[in-house]
Amino acid sequence: MRILLAEDDPLLGDGLQSGLRQLGFQVDWVRSGDAAERELCAGVHAAAVLDLGLPRKDGLAVLAAARAHGVHVPVLVLTARDAIPDRIRGLDAGADDYVLKPVDLHELAARLRALVRRSHGQPQEVLRAQDVELDPAARTVRKAGHLLQLPTREFDLLHALMLNAGRVLTREQLEQHLYSWGREVESNAVEVHIHHLRRKLGGALIHTVRGVGYTLLREAAAC
Repeated sequence: MRILLAEDDPLLGDGLQSGLRQLGFQVDWVRSGDAAERELCAGVHAAAVLDLGLPRKDGLAVLAAARAHGVHVPVLVLTARDAIPDRIRGLDAGADDYVLKPVDLHELAARLRALVRRSHGQPQEVLRAQDVELDPAARTVRKAGHLLQLPTREFDLLHALMLNAGRVLTREQLEQHLYSWGREVESNAVEVHIHHLRRKLGGALIHTVRGVGYTLLREAAAC
């Protein structure tokens, strides 16, 4: 899951980026409001963590501008501004969640997973399709009740497909989900990961839509 982090404090930003990466997130970190707005409007992230006191453009202005441009990326405001009017302004500007500093890293991760889950219309934490279950918090996958060991990229790819079950995702969209800045992407990386997932999960789960991309079927196709 690829996350945008907008935080100008170098120590806090570095700690959040490192901690979230250890919990399985791909994190792109920006340190200014104008950079945060640019990346939010690109629409390539599953969610964003936004500080309000950013240089060059205040976080509330960033959020309002992104929403005015039709950006639907879930945004969690993380700030030291604890007054009730500040919270109201943040939520009214389009924030999906509002958390005060300091925040427990595991709570932050749980809130981000919840935001992404709700943005995809998924009511439960554990995702299910056919006989496969994926738990984003525990980062486990089971097929017919049996635990599978998936490498990070395969898990993240399956997670993206299960979040979007029934929807066709292009290779570019899947690459955006899998790789943060500075991570080299091989030309056939998605195809290789899909091939490995099919070997482990069977061929009925993930379908190729020729010339478009891939889709995951929540229910097995009728014979």
